[in-house]
Amino acid sequence: MSDKFDVPIRSILVPLDGSRLAEAAVAPSVAVATGLGARVTLLHVLEHEAPATVHGEPHLATEAEATAYLERVAARYAAVGVAVGSHVHANPERDVTGAIAAHAAELGADLVVLASHGSGGLRGFLFGRVAQQVVRRGTRPVLIVQVRDDSQVDRPFVCETIALLLSGADEAEAVIPVAVTLTRALTSRLHLILAVPTVGTLDADRAASATLMPGTARAVLAMEEESAQAYLGTVARNLGERGLKVTTAVVRGDPASATVDEANRVGADVLALATHGRQGLSGIWAGSVGAKVLGRFDRALLLARAPG
Repeated sequence: MSDKFDVPIRSILVPLDGSRLAEAAVAPSVAVATGLGARVTLLHVLEHEAPATVHGEPHLATEAEATAYLERVAARYAAVGVAVGSHVHANPERDVTGAIAAHAAELGADLVVLASHGSGGLRGFLFGRVAQQVVRRGTRPVLIVQVRDDSQVDRPFVCETIALLLSGADEAEAVIPVAVTLTRALTSRLHLILAVPTVGTLDADRAASATLMPGTARAVLAMEEESAQAYLGTVARNLGERGLKVTTAVVRGDPASATVDEANRVGADVLALATHGRQGLSGIWAGSVGAKVLGRFDRALLLARAPG
């Protein structure tokens, strides 16, 4: 396991599209910035040939409009003592996602916080279109705040538990450092989850072999469960020695359903996992499993880029 813990988060980037729903990112970024003494930069990227409205609200069409909007939002940070600045990318972009990822690097952001509308209705901040793409195309971890309606925008951000999904592979551990840092900042606890399938929930490749040798398959899966328990125990001890409150769970069944059920069972406020820059979700979360996990969890998501 990596020896890098408590990675510094001194600069937080909050992209805003001008809609009220996008401002659901404000409260979480205030909470993290307050806990870490970090500085926040608000970003708006002017969009080429943008529509007249975004989610039923007037679209920010000029640099002056965007500047005035960001100044109004910045006042909310300043009012609670958070250092804040703003930046308008005035050259209209066709590739807003690319511009966000580029600005995260250019501005030296250690974390990007943005909002995603749970029903897919928030144009430009839909998870599949922007948030994961920011991770894929950049190198900064992203905290995604999922919001369904206006009533959730201004609610305080309270994070008692961060569920951290692991697979036993080094790639999956890429999220540990930033999760540890946020755990300390938000005075949360970590709940480590690792999924082991049952014979009935094996993927297609392994299911074919299990059909021919069901007894062997069950024995192999039992060994995998023992190995998973030992692995999580080691990770938990290492984190516990650093003063963190850590619990663990090895879950059985369909990996996506079992892990989300476990995260919901413990009341996790954030679900954290690693992604791969080229191929999306890595390790056990590759392909449809990762999509199912993220699609079923309706609270905040923390994604970190796996190396390679």
